[in-house]
Amino acid sequence: MKKYKHLSAEERAAIMIEKARNTRLRAIARLLGRSVATITRELARNCTESPCCYDATSAARAYRRRRERSRRQSKLAAGSALYWQVHHDPIYRRWSPQQIIARLREMHPDHPEQRVSHETIYAAIYSRRRPLTPHHRADVPFATRSRHTSLRPLLL
Repeated sequence: MKKYKHLSAEERAAIMIEKARNTRLRAIARLLGRSVATITRELARNCTESPCCYDATSAARAYRRRRERSRRQSKLAAGSALYWQVHHDPIYRRWSPQQIIARLREMHPDHPEQRVSHETIYAAIYSRRRPLTPHHRADVPFATRSRHTSLRPLLL
């Protein structure tokens, strides 16, 4: 059984050309070495008018938008209220992630969506490479023993 691959830009262009020539879907599928269902699905998702007017460029753009939307957003996504609270509230500036989550649990006992785990805070620290470093207990020497050596302070 073949491994599934997303349609490439060249394949989308071929679909557009063949569709403009009124080529049958089975012939397009055979030409691309794809299933008829793949071609049908692509046309159903990306045709702009009822007598199918398929544009490969707009189809690729729509594909990228759908891919982006399908990814799970972090609770600490930049711009969210929780991000603002954890990152900019002066009270949390020199607290560890464990202290921050304990405080959030106290402040929002009935709202689990307003809480994050310490792993989420650490993931945000390492993914952004500096914006959340104040949560690393500042003013102590840095350790050089592990994976994220440039970001992890040595706790005394």
